[in-house]
Amino acid sequence: MKKFIFTLLYIHCFSFFSAQISDTVSISRKEAETIFLDKNLDLIAQKLEISKAEARAVQAKYWPNPKLSISEVNLWRTYDIEEQPALIGNWGKNSQISAEIEQVIQTAGKRRKNIELQKIEVEGEKYELQEVLRELKKTLRNTMTEILYNQEQQKIYQGQISSIEKLTKSYNNQLNLGNISKAEYVRLKAQEIEFKKKLISLRQEIEDQQAELKALLMMPAHSYLVISDPFAMLDKELSELELSQWLEKAKENRPDILISKNKEKHAEKNLEIQNAMKTPDIAVSIGYDRGGNIMKDFIGLGVSVDLPVFDRNKGNIQEARLEIQKMKNETQKNLLKSENEIVSVFRNYLRTQQVSEEIDDTYESTLDSLLVSHEKNFRLRNISMLEYMDFLDTYISNKMIILDTKKELNQYYENLQYAVGQDL
Repeated sequence: MKKFIFTLLYIHCFSFFSAQISDTVSISRKEAETIFLDKNLDLIAQKLEISKAEARAVQAKYWPNPKLSISEVNLWRTYDIEEQPALIGNWGKNSQISAEIEQVIQTAGKRRKNIELQKIEVEGEKYELQEVLRELKKTLRNTMTEILYNQEQQKIYQGQISSIEKLTKSYNNQLNLGNISKAEYVRLKAQEIEFKKKLISLRQEIEDQQAELKALLMMPAHSYLVISDPFAMLDKELSELELSQWLEKAKENRPDILISKNKEKHAEKNLEIQNAMKTPDIAVSIGYDRGGNIMKDFIGLGVSVDLPVFDRNKGNIQEARLEIQKMKNETQKNLLKSENEIVSVFRNYLRTQQVSEEIDDTYESTLDSLLVSHEKNFRLRNISMLEYMDFLDTYISNKMIILDTKKELNQYYENLQYAVGQDL
């Protein structure tokens, strides 16, 4: 009795613990994308980079602070000193002090050019956000496609395992009665074990995909996500006529191209700043001197400027010119890369679409009904095990062809959107 109670308690605790470990969440593709856009930490981090760039743009608008200098303050009285008028009450007749305020004035439009440079950097961070979003959306959508693909495979193998377990049990009884050979039973049992091993491998793959999807959606580790959308054959008719439009759209929308163009602008503006650095800034000052000059309470103006005798900023100017050429080459490379990617993915999509057109709507249901018929005839001994196993292999193979075609169509379409740089 104690053992029975302990067993019930163990089962209850295990069930409770399992519920805590695995919280199944059914989610659609659309819902997943909404959560992703709202909670993904990589996107949030990149948005903060935009805010930081905007803060630098604000900072660039400020003038340099004026500089106050106080000097020549005597701490004690010396002899043979000429008395001065008192500063506070009777104090200050023997005190000396000098003060100066200096303001640096930037020349050659350096401040304006630096403000424009910071605005270009803000644009660049926005393009970086688009690039991060493009990369992560592709990963998110393809991961959901992989999960759907493996969910459908699971259903196939779970159905076959359920069916073949019944056959194996029946054959085991027949073996014990001496009605069949052991070889027939072993062949059936081997097929059951093979299916179970495949199911375990599938579950391991799904766990890896679950981890990636939960990381993208910021979901807790104990949750288990089930994609609720049907795994349907994608029906998007794409035409060669659209290809030229996509190539043009890529030039306007692909973030990596926009980033390269932005870096070109950044390099050009930096060259302007480096050229402006040849012109030295001017420092204007006003000073007051008490008791340290032949004139009492002397106030004077001053101007200081660096003499560009040795340093004409030639090295930085040359580097800036080379950076412009480098960025132009980078832009050209990305343009060529985008064209090749679009054409390649489009052709792969068309090839896969041709395969999908060979699979009519009734083909899959016909396969399922034929399998039921073969299982029934096998139980009734109307067909041999060899015939049954041969059809079972054909059934699994054709089911996988259908699933592979669905997955590839989805992935090639998503890769095409990624290559163009926008949702089509």
